[in-house]
Amino acid sequence: MCGFLGQFNTTKSDFDADHLYSLLSLSKSRGPDQTLYWKDEKESVWLGFNRLSILELSEAGCQPMHSFNGRFTIVFDGKIYNHFELRKSFLNRVWKGKSDTETILACIEQYGFKDTLQLLDGMFALAVFDKDENTLMCARDFAGIKPFFYGWNGRTFVFASQYNQIINHKSFRNNKIDPSVLKLYLQQHFMPAPFGIISQTGQIKPGEYIKISQSGFERNKYWVMPDYYKASITSEEEALKIIDHTLSIAVTEQLMSDVSLGAFLSGGIDSPLVCHYAAMAGNNQLQTFTIGSDSAIHDESDYANKYAQLIGTNETLKKLDASEMMGAFDDVMNCLHEPMADFSILPTFIVSKLARNKVTVALSGDGGDELFFGYERFWSIAKNIKYQNYPYAFKAILYKYDKLKTGNKKLNSVLLSSSQSYAHRSLHSRFPSVYLDALFPDLKNVKIPEEYDVYTYSNEINENRLIQLIRKAEFYGMMQKTLRKVDLASMGVSLEVRIPFLSKRMIEKSMKLDTYLSYGPGEKKKILKTLLRNLYPSAPMDDIKRGFTVPLGAWLRHPVFSAKVKDQYISSGFFQKYGISSLGFDAMWKKHQSGSDLKWPIFTILALNFK
Repeated sequence: MCGFLGQFNTTKSDFDADHLYSLLSLSKSRGPDQTLYWKDEKESVWLGFNRLSILELSEAGCQPMHSFNGRFTIVFDGKIYNHFELRKSFLNRVWKGKSDTETILACIEQYGFKDTLQLLDGMFALAVFDKDENTLMCARDFAGIKPFFYGWNGRTFVFASQYNQIINHKSFRNNKIDPSVLKLYLQQHFMPAPFGIISQTGQIKPGEYIKISQSGFERNKYWVMPDYYKASITSEEEALKIIDHTLSIAVTEQLMSDVSLGAFLSGGIDSPLVCHYAAMAGNNQLQTFTIGSDSAIHDESDYANKYAQLIGTNETLKKLDASEMMGAFDDVMNCLHEPMADFSILPTFIVSKLARNKVTVALSGDGGDELFFGYERFWSIAKNIKYQNYPYAFKAILYKYDKLKTGNKKLNSVLLSSSQSYAHRSLHSRFPSVYLDALFPDLKNVKIPEEYDVYTYSNEINENRLIQLIRKAEFYGMMQKTLRKVDLASMGVSLEVRIPFLSKRMIEKSMKLDTYLSYGPGEKKKILKTLLRNLYPSAPMDDIKRGFTVPLGAWLRHPVFSAKVKDQYISSGFFQKYGISSLGFDAMWKKHQSGSDLKWPIFTILALNFK
């Protein structure tokens, strides 16, 4: 992984090398090994690059890179896992090295930009300048693993790997906060694509490409997860063979590296599977890295340790407590280059730092929950399907009756929502409206952007269709927050993280499997659990999802930790910038200190103080 920065102007610009280097310095941790830039003869196009050397460590892997015919110049962050396979089509070509960047350029020369995107299997954010057409083509991978931020004011298009590089650019640094995006962030706890919290800024969506030219800005899709598919594989035996084969290939391809490689290992299902295939494919003992905490209900390091023994990995384990987290909190907050309020970034940063002491690349188990129905939310929404379209008064009676009889085991508050999709979106919001309105009075009547349609789908009476609609929303919703968290934390310590479950072949194979092989009432990821049990019959399993998480609520009550956090990250200027009521915040803070669990809204506000 690396960091890039570029600019394309439709009119004369006063951009210069000093400003370029100052902005590139903000993403130096993404690429600490080398910084280079290129500009065209008219100085209307600038491309800069910070390199983290992973594959092809020689000059043959340096960027910005020019195509063989001299027409195209590229900056590219990510990894293309099928690039050696793509090279087989170029029988007589003499390659300078084994860089996947060189492969991308060759494909663009041969097939064109859009068709090349369809061929790539990997994680990527890239920008390509076409000298002949005087256009800039930019794209982001189909799963949204790699970030692509931009600013566009009709004259200047600036793009970068980090959001803070955009908002510190001279054309955008004085722009105002967009209140609708601020409200969206407060409700969803991250900044979803295509939005930017500062006006005239944004992001490329997963599976999207844009074209910038003298005539303006065009946005197009090249890949999208379908709303619904008809499964072609209904047999558990066949499904197990497909997952085993596909995940094995995906992991093996992602072991490609000229530097040391390891893996994150939690006590769940997905990362042990990734570690199993990595261990089977590698020649040496796999290095794995695990984080635990001082809270029994959050800590699953004992399970992770058991998996390390079963798989035969060389495990490195670190347990966190409040005093230790206090020492690392500043480093974690310095990694927030955009508003990001998933507080599991704290242990993700620590485990990334732990891994970076020994390796430069780490595999992760992210993506399995979205592809194989691993969240309680699927059943939480679907259990009400029979009554969802009934009149509200009747639903309210049913809800109260079930609450009295079963404690809402059969029905829940989703039933009372205006729609399944609205209930789904609300399940991701941890900022109670009573506090949001009290802390942000100016946003009371502000609506979130109409373009935010992740959780926009019609009520569905067919359970299979509903579950697939939920999965698509999770893919473009919750998963994007997770990917941003992992990217920010890992790149903060110059660690490349790869995600085998989100290889294109794995995503597309998962959509051929019958939904009910994984999903069932109160069940999650059945097929992956079966696969893991088949591999390791004594594997420890439960249905409680923990991952790398920490007891932040308790830590925020620790006298020293809470004093440091409040004193260092909250100020009158900060409150004024975002229109936050200081009285409202003080009331919420005191309520948390007295025992209420308000860690989510507190951290959501803290994360607005990004660097």
